[in-house]
Amino acid sequence: MTDRLNSFFQHDAKIAWEPTEPGVKRKIMAYGPDLMVVRVAFEKGAIGKAHQHPHRQASYVESGVFDVTIDGRTERLSAGDSFFVPGNLVHGVVAVEAGQLIDSFTPMRTEFL
Repeated sequence: MTDRLNSFFQHDAKIAWEPTEPGVKRKIMAYGPDLMVVRVAFEKGAIGKAHQHPHRQASYVESGVFDVTIDGRTERLSAGDSFFVPGNLVHGVVAVEAGQLIDSFTPMRTEFL
C-alpha cells in the first residue's frame, strides 16, 4: 500500500476493504505524510470503540446516522454533518443506522499502513 504514498489519484473500486472491528471496515484512500483520508463503513449497530491518538481528525458523515462521543460528550449526527477531534481526546461512534464516515487525519496514520 505504501506504493500509493503521495499518489495523485485513487480509484475507490481498486482499493480493497479491510475489516477493523465487528461490522466495521475501512479503505485507506489518498494520503501523504501530512494528511490521510479514510473511508469507513459501518453496519447498523456497529461500534467504533472509544480510543485516542495524537493525530487531529476531521470526519464527514457521508451516509447513515451515528452517535458520536468526543471527550464524554455525545451528539447524533447524520449525512452531511461532520465532527472534529483534537489530538489525544477519547472518541468513538455507534452506527444508529448503517452508514459511512470519511475520516481525515493529520499527520497520516502510519499504523494503518
